[in-house]
Order: sequence, then structure tokens, then C-alpha cells
Amino acid sequence: MNKSAFHLAGSLIAAAVMSAGCVSTGEFEKLQADKNQEINALQKQRSALEQEKQELQSQRSALERQQADLRSQLATLQSQRSQLERERDELARQKGELEAASKQTKSQYDGLVNNLNEEVKKGQLQVRQFKDMLTVEVAEQLFFDSGRAALKDQGKDVLKRVGEALKGYDDKVIRVVGHTDNVPIATSQFPSNWELSVARATTVVRFLQGAGVPPERMTASGRGEYSPVAPNDDADGRRKNRRIEITLVDRNIAQEVREKQP
Repeated sequence: MNKSAFHLAGSLIAAAVMSAGCVSTGEFEKLQADKNQEINALQKQRSALEQEKQELQSQRSALERQQADLRSQLATLQSQRSQLERERDELARQKGELEAASKQTKSQYDGLVNNLNEEVKKGQLQVRQFKDMLTVEVAEQLFFDSGRAALKDQGKDVLKRVGEALKGYDDKVIRVVGHTDNVPIATSQFPSNWELSVARATTVVRFLQGAGVPPERMTASGRGEYSPVAPNDDADGRRKNRRIEITLVDRNIAQEVREKQP
């Protein structure tokens, strides 16, 4: 129905109502205005409700995205927690191994001291422990004459005892290092303290091999005068620096050092 027909029908109805004496024209117009106002209010309420619905939907979408982010963060935190727990367990395992290794090294140190107790008491050698390494330090004069690399008889007796004590440490590599004082040497056999210190270390290794220590477990090197344990200012200091160090190093550590070398 078009607007003209609608108005016409409204006019006919209004005329009929008025002719029937129900309401006056003014009352009808007032009723129609009230109805239009009510319709407008309802339309405004509808628009407001639709806007509120859209805002709620937008808030819902934002909350769903926030919830998804929280789930992702939770999953990340759980993964990090699992990783930290694994690292904690690994550290606890390593700590246990280190404590066990420390106890073993302490036991080995005590055993080595007991085996060489007589020589230690006589002051012929010293046994020192540093972390997981054991070092037997022997004064030069016990093993060698000045400027010489041939073992003295009394040195052979002591070194034989050392070799017997070292045989029981299959988990260790035996590192023999020769040291000298800073007094220069220049002979046809030893042009410098380098050659002298290396020759003495090699002599000790060869003797230990002959005493039954597996050669694949041993290394020989010389440091000359360049790793002193005392000042070379007087005779006592120089005497302390002239020495042979026999160090027991854990096989795993020795292997790591070899692998890191170029």
C-alpha cells in the first residue's frame, strides 16, 4: 500500500471514528503522536542494543584472543619448567658424580701417600692434591746429578716405589714434567735448560715403563726454568725449582684437553 492510500485510509478511519463520536480529532492526533514517539524510542533502544551487542562481540573476540595468548604463554612456561627440571636433574647428577670423583681422588691421594709414606717421611718427595689431580714432586738431587739426565741409584730405588704405587691407577694419565732453575747450561748434550728438563722427564718415563707402567698412559715434557715454585734469588729457591713432577690426571680431562688442541 502506498503512502497516499495509507493516508487516505487513515483519514477515512479518522472520519469514521469521529463520525461515530468515539474521539475528537485532537485526541486522535495526540494518540498518534504518542505512538510515533513510542516507536521512535523503541527504534533508539534497538539501535543502542545493536551497538551494545557489537561492543560485546568485540569484547568477546578480544577476550578469546587474550585467552589464546594466555594458553600459548602457559604452554611456553610449562616447556621452560620442564627444561629447568631437566637441567636441575642433570646438575644434580653431575654434582653427584663430582662428589663421588672427589671422594675417589681423596681415597687415591691417601692411598698414594700410604704407599710412599717412607719416602714422604724422609723428605725425598712430596704428594700434593689439587682438585682431581695428584702430583708426586721429587727433588732433582734425588734423581740426577747437576747438569745430568742419568738416574742415580738412589733415585732408581725411589722411582721404582713410585712406579709400583702408580700401577693401580688405571683411570689416570701420568704426566711427567721436568723443571730446572734459571742457571744457564750450555753443553754439547744440553744446549739449554729446555733440553735438560725434557731429557730428565723422558728418562723418568722410560724407567717407569721398564717398571711396568703402561707407556700409553704416560707423557713426558720439560718446562725448563719457566715454571718456578720459588724465587731463583738464592740457593734454596733454586734447589726447590729443580724438580720432577709426576702428575696423575683423570683420563677424561686429558682426552678433553687433547680434543681442544688444534
